[in-house]
Amino acid sequence: MENLRLLIQALEYIEDNLTQPIKTEAIADHLHCSKSTIEKLFKYINNISIRDYIIRRRMSKASRDIVHSPEKSLLDIGIEYGYGSNEAFTRAFYSVWQVSPSEFRKNPSLFELFPGYRIDRELMEEKTMADRKKIDISELYDCIKGRKGCFLILGDIKSLIPINEISHKAGDLAIITAMKRMEQAAGPDDVVFRIGGDEFVMLTNSSDENYAKKVCEEILNHNEECIVWEGKEIPMSMYVKAVRYEGGTALRYSEFFTMLQNELSDEYKKQYSG
Repeated sequence: MENLRLLIQALEYIEDNLTQPIKTEAIADHLHCSKSTIEKLFKYINNISIRDYIIRRRMSKASRDIVHSPEKSLLDIGIEYGYGSNEAFTRAFYSVWQVSPSEFRKNPSLFELFPGYRIDRELMEEKTMADRKKIDISELYDCIKGRKGCFLILGDIKSLIPINEISHKAGDLAIITAMKRMEQAAGPDDVVFRIGGDEFVMLTNSSDENYAKKVCEEILNHNEECIVWEGKEIPMSMYVKAVRYEGGTALRYSEFFTMLQNELSDEYKKQYSG
């Protein structure tokens, strides 16, 4: 829980300071932790460095300014996000979008950001949902804001500690398998992301309660199926819960993630007591 709190505070600090110079040391000072602690945590949960996240988040915002503020020059947009020259802004923009800002402005409908939210998949036997849209973690903030009224599907691995006691690699495989089950149940516009060590969220693009129930059932149908680690079959199950995202006038990661954690905790208590 402490790690999640640090991650949430780091995301909010970055969001509040996107147009200001941001150094990892400043984030660590703000969180009252070491630089290495927040770097390792960010990499573990998001599988991306803090520096790369900041660049992607800025370029995500810049891309919207390019489209929705045609009166702004590209240099003005670049300066707003901390780049002192067209060359520096173009390099950063190209590193994310693989096109220059000027090319993007000419025809933005041709481009779509697909870096993909990643989890360590070295143990995964095959890629999943290769044809389904995935968003970069830096796009998550805007995606959540745009889906007020849609359902969230919350997933948590049951009894991960005994699996980790067999082997941490077995625990890693369980986490990958849980992510895979969530992705396989997701629709083409649904987004799956990780919020903790063994906790996941699917942000659907549907306000239909029946759709949410169907997704939950599909995930639960795989409960007690085994993962196989070094010849040993290990049953793996998940808690799953559907929650409608009501949204608000402004998104705060702290409120959003706290809500998710509370809902997962309540579901754990309910299923455990039952």
